[in-house]
Amino acid sequence: QVQLVESGGGLVQAGGSLKLSCAASGTIFNFNFMGWYRQAPGKQRELAAVILGGGTINYGDSVKGRFTISRDNAKNTLYLQMNNLKTEDTGVYYCYDRFEGTDYWGQGTQVTVSS
Repeated sequence: QVQLVESGGGLVQAGGSLKLSCAASGTIFNFNFMGWYRQAPGKQRELAAVILGGGTINYGDSVKGRFTISRDNAKNTLYLQMNNLKTEDTGVYYCYDRFEGTDYWGQGTQVTVSS
């Protein structure tokens, strides 16, 4: 059973930084398609960043140059470093894992950026 547990969300002022973590279990961490998606109030869930098993990384257009996704295979943990946060980055951030053809989601962590 794949489990994803996010942490690190919170309230931050615009221009500040946060680092999200996603602890994964029950999955072959370093060969998966894993990433972060986010959902703002009243909007659809959208891609923030994904990292493929081979190491290829893709970012959503709105976060390029500000967010950095990384993983620690030894700790089975995925990270999202978020810098220069903007009010429009506010939302729930979800960890995502695709393992053996099945999609898995964490419970989400709230990020609120104040002006």
